[in-house]
Amino acid sequence: MQTVDIMTDTEKRRLSWRCRRGLLELDIVLQRFAEKYLADLSAAELAAFDVLLDYPDNEFLDVVTGKVLLKKELNNEAMQTLINKLNPLN
Repeated sequence: MQTVDIMTDTEKRRLSWRCRRGLLELDIVLQRFAEKYLADLSAAELAAFDVLLDYPDNEFLDVVTGKVLLKKELNNEAMQTLINKLNPLN
């Protein structure tokens, strides 16, 4: 995925579509995150976001709120930065 500055409209629509979830709490977190941070994410953070968007809703929310930790192989600086931005308490 490219940085948001050079993302095509199709890529932006795809990312927006993937942010729609079945869990209201996660929808609220993602909406606030998108409004505040999405336009400024680095390429590494966008790649990490893509990984998180593959998680089932409950697991995604648990990772974002810190209830569970990511697998060691997924835990890197970009992922931690992204999770901090996604955390509703920040």
